[in-house]
Formats: sequence, structure tokens, C-alpha cells
Amino acid sequence: MSVVSTPTLAFYRQSQAQMSSLRGEAENLQGQLASGERLSRSSDDPVAASRVRNLQRAEQLGEIDAANAARASQDLQATGGALESIADDLIRVRELAVYAGSDTLGASQREAIAIEIEELRLRILSSANATDSSGNALFGGEGSGAAYTLNASGTAIYAGTASSGTIDLGQGQSVVRGLTGPEVFNINGGGGPTDIFIELAALSVALRGGAADPAAAARDALATLDTALDTVTRAQSVTGARADWLDIVQDRQVDQSFARTSEIADTGGVEFASTIAELQQLLTVLEASQASFSRLSNLSLFNQI
Repeated sequence: MSVVSTPTLAFYRQSQAQMSSLRGEAENLQGQLASGERLSRSSDDPVAASRVRNLQRAEQLGEIDAANAARASQDLQATGGALESIADDLIRVRELAVYAGSDTLGASQREAIAIEIEELRLRILSSANATDSSGNALFGGEGSGAAYTLNASGTAIYAGTASSGTIDLGQGQSVVRGLTGPEVFNINGGGGPTDIFIELAALSVALRGGAADPAAAARDALATLDTALDTVTRAQSVTGARADWLDIVQDRQVDQSFARTSEIADTGGVEFASTIAELQQLLTVLEASQASFSRLSNLSLFNQI
């Protein structure tokens, strides 16, 4: 039967506790190096942990704001593309009106022009009903359906809301997501308020013989077409200005996210060079302690006889 004295037992327990503590510290440092995070618990550094939580919360909100800005940018780009197509079609209509204003054209030639103008009117209507990234009409305001519908007589009727919705960009900033149909297509013609679709339909009818003098009707339509083009051009300018401002907002969001990420790393992250050096020092001390314990535990009075 072996007997272990109280001093010897105390020596073993003290040595084991010391080496266990060293191993725990080494494992903690290894975990920090693996995760890149210095704070595994709030109690490690309450002030730093609180700051990191606030920064992480701000970063989550920043990601939502960045997603909203990206969505708004996509919608404005889609709006810009639709407006460009509409402007090109109106320019073509004006070219046809100039051509149709010649007194030398015959009825069949004006009929062909009228057919093309009607096709362009329907194409502009299709652009007016273009949708955004969420499937909502670009020019329908906050409505969920098409911006324009055709009634039984083929007249385009606005079916959207009176205003466009806004998208929150955070930090008290927001942007209007688009333009309503009336903002783009309503104009003041020679006879008062009207819209592009009504004027194009009227021009097509006039060239088919609906007017006593089709050539004069075509020439009279030029001023209205110029007004329509001016309105679309202004809409393009507004859309472009919003898109440019959004680019600035998105650049700022990227800078702010980078600053938050850097501060999170500085506050709760690991400084790798010093942590590696500390870990190596701990491992050296642990190895020396284990070797010392092994030698001391093997000592016996019989070795001295």
C-alpha cells in the first residue's frame, strides 16, 4: 500500500492547477486566433463588448439601408431606360409628322404614316407600363397594377396613384422611387390639358382622313410633340439627378460600413502579432512546467542513498 504525504499531494495539486491554467490560457489564445475575435464573453471587457454590440447593430441597419439604396438605384435606372425609349419614339413620331405635313403626299402614304404612329403610341404605352425590380409599374406611383389601361374605345387611362412612393435610405434620408404617369405623359396642348396618348391617337386619326386638311393637322401637331418631348426630357433630368445623388449616398454607405468594420476589428478583434507572441511564450512556459513537474515527481530519497 502506497502512502502519499500531505506535502506531496499539495505539490501535485498545485502543479496540476498551474499547468491547467496555462493550458486554458493557451487554448483561449488559440481560439482567438482561429476566430479573429478577442472577446468571447462580455465579461472579458464590458466596455469594449458594449461598443462592439452597438457597432454591429449599426452595421445591420446599414446593410438594410444599403439594400434599399441598391433597390432605388435599380428602379431609377429602369425608369431612365424607359424614358429614353419613350423619347426616341416621340422623336420618330415628330419625324413622321414633319413628313406627313408635306402637301405632296397621297392618302396611301399618310395611311402608312398613321399606322406607324399608332404602333409607336402602343409602344410608348408599353414603356409606360414597364415594371421595376419588384414587379410594380415604374410610372404607376404606389399602385400595384399597370400604370395605364385601355378602355373600350382604346383610350389610355391612368390607373396609378397620385404620387410615387419613397424609399428610406437611413440617417433621415429618403429618395422618391420614380415618377407617376401624369408627371411624364400629361402636357398642355393647344386646346388645353391633354396627354401624349390622346395626341398621338388624334394625329393618327387625322392622317387617315379624320381631318379636313391632314397635312395641316400634322404640322399643327409639331408644337404639341415638342412640348411632349420637353416634358419627357425634364423627367429624364429629374431621374438622372436622383440617380447621381444615390451614387453619392451609396459611396458614403460603403465608407461608413468600412469604418464600422475597422472599429469592430480594433475594438473586439485580435492583434495577431502580439497574440501569437503571447501564445508562444505561454507554450514555452507550459512545456517547461511539464518538464519540471516530471523531473520533480520522479525524485526519491532512495536516489540520494
